[in-house]
Amino acid sequence: MKPLLLSFLVLGGLAAAQGFDGAKLYSANCSGCHQAGGQGIPGVFPPLAGHVPQILEAKGGREYLIHVMLYGLQGPIEVKGTKYSGAMPAWAQLKDGEIAAILNHISTSWGNKFPEGQKPFTPEEVGAGRAQKLTAAQVLEARKALGLK
Repeated sequence: MKPLLLSFLVLGGLAAAQGFDGAKLYSANCSGCHQAGGQGIPGVFPPLAGHVPQILEAKGGREYLIHVMLYGLQGPIEVKGTKYSGAMPAWAQLKDGEIAAILNHISTSWGNKFPEGQKPFTPEEVGAGRAQKLTAAQVLEARKALGLK
């Protein structure tokens, strides 16, 4: 029970320190497509529930999630055996702390959790990703390199 309480306090403290509520930001910016419960819409918008930990476990997965938020994603992907061929818009207009808060929310909601040893996203990580100036096509290529299914 203590590790769970400690994780909750760390995540809650990080969110409070950033001044952003990841759940509210997700609801306002992401839930229209990925749905309130992160289940997505099969064949239209991919699920986040049950899929984000798989991304985080892949080498380069954290950076990929940051890049998807900043630069969007366009092109065919497959998630849990379902094919998607849409486009996710870039959310670069959000502040680094807002993107970090959303990423922390989707990484710890709907049964998702950070892989052992990974810490919550920080605004500094998002800022480093913002400095890379990628296209949505480059983000798609990065996804392919993760070997996700």
